[in-house]
Amino acid sequence: MSEYNGKDLIKMHFLRYWYVFILLLLAMLVGCTQQQSSRDLKEQTAQATADVKRDAKAVAAGISEGWSRDKQLDLNTATKDQLLSLPGVTAAEADRVIAGRPYGEAGDVVTRRIMPKTEYDRIADRVTAKK
Repeated sequence: MSEYNGKDLIKMHFLRYWYVFILLLLAMLVGCTQQQSSRDLKEQTAQATADVKRDAKAVAAGISEGWSRDKQLDLNTATKDQLLSLPGVTAAEADRVIAGRPYGEAGDVVTRRIMPKTEYDRIADRVTAKK
């Protein structure tokens, strides 16, 4: 005869199914946790990429400004884009500077009321008016 009675067999089957259920539950939890980690990783990667992109634009702008800082821009020959690269110069001011050419000296943009003195003071060391 068997060493186990009916109740013991039922307990063993119950425990076996209980272990299988626990293992499946753990496997599902691990799967969900990994999926959440993947989402977190995607979000962190996207944020890091956005930060790098913003920083790269700032670096590029700094390099461009550094290169143009040592070289004065001639108000008589500068393009609109070149004028717009000067700090604080708006599109309307750039158009007025171009329309007011030629200039005998850079300060003429103030005396002719093309640009306010406060604006000109910001760019005075970066511009010239060659004849």
